[in-house]
Amino acid sequence: MAIDTSKQGMSWPATEFVVEASRIAEYARVCGFDSSIHRSSAAAQAAGYREVVAPPMFCVVYAGAAMWPVLTDPELGMDFDNMVHGGQEFEWGEPVCAGDTITTEVTCTSITERRGMGMYEFVSVSKNQFGDEVVRGTWSNIVRPAEES
Repeated sequence: MAIDTSKQGMSWPATEFVVEASRIAEYARVCGFDSSIHRSSAAAQAAGYREVVAPPMFCVVYAGAAMWPVLTDPELGMDFDNMVHGGQEFEWGEPVCAGDTITTEVTCTSITERRGMGMYEFVSVSKNQFGDEVVRGTWSNIVRPAEES
């Protein structure tokens, strides 16, 4: 399997995500976060936040939405059927609150071949409507060779 490394450095159009209090509350509930700062404006503001605040890993909701068009982009040429998740790391900045509009841009920072597998690394940068970085993610994906039939 030949890996096309020419797409390294490629970026995709930014995506926007409007954060709704109900989405934060549902995410917090499903993940077992009991704090009222994820459901109540008054509790969040009393704790020093602008509005209901999202748990940090809520970033997979808005950054993941930006990653989907990347992973399925035919120009990149990843074989999605043979892709496995290699890992992800996040660096958090400003807290994300209900009412924020988060803009995420994704760049392919590395494409290499190892043992016949494609190793892809992407960096996503998410900013709020004030231009503050809220999270920077590094996403690693491995594409195994297609099985011959």
